[in-house]
Amino acid sequence: MSAPKSLLTRIRGEYREMPGLRLTVAQARRLWQLDSATCQTALDTLVAEGFLTRTGEGAFMAADGSGAARNRLAPLALRRGA
Repeated sequence: MSAPKSLLTRIRGEYREMPGLRLTVAQARRLWQLDSATCQTALDTLVAEGFLTRTGEGAFMAADGSGAARNRLAPLALRRGA
């Protein structure tokens, strides 16, 4: 079973909009109103592609370099000619 592309896009967007967001599977299920299998598949997919990482406590968060801070700074770096 694979997660719908639109769901993965939505989840990426949420993590980019909320720096520091950490969600357990149960919290993610409630936030995105998903069944357990779909939620777990989506989170696992994003971990496999390196967008998310799992904390020691079992929460999912943006992996180093993939969060909102990086996305906000990229246009600034381009403007500076970096």
